Amino acid sequence: MALKTGRFYECAKVEIDRDRCNVCGLCTKVCKGAPLFIEDKMVKVDHNRVFGCIACGQCMAVCPNKAIKVNGRDMTPDDVIEMPNNESIADYESIKSLMISRRSVRDYNEQKIESEIIQKILEAASTAPNGLGSSDVEVMVLDNKEKVQEFTLDLVNVLKKNKWLFSPAMLKIYRPFMGKENYDSLKSFAATALDTFINKYDEGINWLTYSAPLAMFFHASKYADPADPYVAATYAMIGAQALGLGSCMLGTPNILLNIFGKTIKQKYEIPLKNKNGIMVIFGYPSIKYSFALKRRFANIKFH
Repeated sequence: MALKTGRFYECAKVEIDRDRCNVCGLCTKVCKGAPLFIEDKMVKVDHNRVFGCIACGQCMAVCPNKAIKVNGRDMTPDDVIEMPNNESIADYESIKSLMISRRSVRDYNEQKIESEIIQKILEAASTAPNGLGSSDVEVMVLDNKEKVQEFTLDLVNVLKKNKWLFSPAMLKIYRPFMGKENYDSLKSFAATALDTFINKYDEGINWLTYSAPLAMFFHASKYADPADPYVAATYAMIGAQALGLGSCMLGTPNILLNIFGKTIKQKYEIPLKNKNGIMVIFGYPSIKYSFALKRRFANIKFH
């Protein structure tokens, strides 16, 4: 049975070159859609097994003889590329240093981000794992400050029209219909934040998207794992850090788009059904940090 996504409803096609295949079995070990199996000393394909081919590409990546070709669900044999050599792969300390040096940057200089840098960020983000064989994550890119400002103004105008929904009187009405945590979040953060966004914007200060020269909104269909856009956004931030940019995740735009933003979604060609999303802003930092900060989880328990 084919695994449905927001883009695909059929299994990918799998071809096996019998002349190249030595039936080593590696492809059947890594195939978790499970259409590949060994029978009569041959690798066979049956898309009625479990999910059928989900086009994860694992079989092509593991086959030492290039005996398998997968076509469909956004995968082709041309997507098989050489593995980076060991010398070019960052070691643990290098990766840890990169992550420790990352801060949520909200202050940027006026330098425009070059298209080549933007493409590198997107390439880094596209390597993120996802819950399906082929990613359902889409990216809306605002590639200059003017576009980011226009998007921000669209959100601010929506906020001004609907600000009354977060007034103290309305919060009291909502209280019996939501959990304590949701109410506390609305009362202590949302109401104050939305007022601040509007007031600061009217003063000429952008506290919603911080006048960033680049913004990317990662979003995905309802078929996708809810975490998929956030993982891709995280990879984008790590890529940007390696390229000398600062970045910051913004959750508010997605909330506003889902509650009030039908017209805005249509303007920016974001499918109305795509509810899971996160925005990341990028820019060359205008402030240099002298120190890093230690972070920790709320709790860690070994069982």
